Amino acid sequence: MTTLIAFLAALALLIAVHEWGHYRVARACGVKVLRFSIGFGRVLWRRVGRDGTEFTLSALPLGGYVRMLDERDGAVAPQEREQAFNQRPLRQRAAIVAAGPAANWVLAVLLFAAVAWLGSEVPKAVLGTPPAGSLAERAGLHAGDWVRATSSDGQQWQDVASLPELQSAIVRAQALGEPLQLSVTGAQGHGSRSVHLETERLAGRAPDASLFNEIGLAPLAEPLLRQVGAGGAGAAAGLQAGDRVLSIDGQPVPDAGFLRDAIRRAHDGERPRTMAWRVDRGGQAVELLVTPRLADDAGQRVAKLEIVVGAPPERVFVSYGLVDGLWRGVEQSWDMAATTVRLLGRMLVGEASLKNLSGPLTIADYAGQSARAGLAPYLDFLAKISLSLAVLNLLPLPMLDGGHLMYHLFEGLSGRPVSEWWQRQLQRAGALILMLMMALALSNDVARFAGWH
Repeated sequence: MTTLIAFLAALALLIAVHEWGHYRVARACGVKVLRFSIGFGRVLWRRVGRDGTEFTLSALPLGGYVRMLDERDGAVAPQEREQAFNQRPLRQRAAIVAAGPAANWVLAVLLFAAVAWLGSEVPKAVLGTPPAGSLAERAGLHAGDWVRATSSDGQQWQDVASLPELQSAIVRAQALGEPLQLSVTGAQGHGSRSVHLETERLAGRAPDASLFNEIGLAPLAEPLLRQVGAGGAGAAAGLQAGDRVLSIDGQPVPDAGFLRDAIRRAHDGERPRTMAWRVDRGGQAVELLVTPRLADDAGQRVAKLEIVVGAPPERVFVSYGLVDGLWRGVEQSWDMAATTVRLLGRMLVGEASLKNLSGPLTIADYAGQSARAGLAPYLDFLAKISLSLAVLNLLPLPMLDGGHLMYHLFEGLSGRPVSEWWQRQLQRAGALILMLMMALALSNDVARFAGWH
């Protein structure tokens, strides 16, 4: 229920803000607005404003629209002709069209800023032992390394305040096929050095569990067993929640990252390998023989014990002042928009996986997860979805605001509007492209939830 409520609340807010942008600029330009609708289909609620606009809430909440007076849609009374959309100057019509995405963009800036102002406790960017063969290990990262900044070119550096910020930078670099430089110190902030994380080697890969395992960055955490699944291989071996793992096959276990990697690799081909564990249980050393079970994980065979590993990592409270928070909102929105456009371009030419496209099921799932996590995570989710809506609507497809802006650009350059015949053909093509994109996004959602990728 939380997921459904959070998803519908997000849809209602973002659609309302988008259509409000069109509505306010249309009224400011003297255009008569006939209807402001959230949703499509059967009208559930209706109210008429003082300016004569009909405000409605409809049954299908997957969009909205602002219907303006327009001679192309039917006869217009002579006394109202000046209030028709098609009679306004080109610059005003373009401004009305652009106002919807602009409103979503401004909302994203304010929401990102609100998250920065509120602040939150997040894991510190201190790393655990990287898995063998991972990008982190090849880069020379070690347990206890503290990532302080990132750079794509080694010249301009972006400070890293927390592990989520580091993970965002890594995901962005991988999606765009770019390397990532990390500025690293020891856990106490001494001994600065720079390392090269070869994220460009994973360009074009889908963002799944195996990808993040290959990157190999996880927070430093004690090798503590937080949960032991009933009926799992760990429970069968006698492991208990609260056990702290001291050694495996005589080798000391320094942290949770080392422990996870040791478990995953505890097999010889299709045969699980029995390990000799020494754990601290309430101050007493306990010796156990632990045999995992093999399972598929993102297309790979790995050993699993059905346990949750790792004490909560060290956390820091990150917040920003009024001006710094607002500037952070501007920077985040711009960086995310630029990354989204570049990623779409890479997908178009086959350099990035089409599995990066997410549909309503994934969005709804993230809505529920963020709402359960607290106010700041939910606002961050809203900001990202609002910005995605702004970028999507600015794509030059005839069914979207960006397509209408292309019509206005053609009119401005040629001195004549796009003919009705061409508009009809482009509308059909645009509708087909959007349907294909939606089908692909939905199929990615189904595959993701079914565990197919």
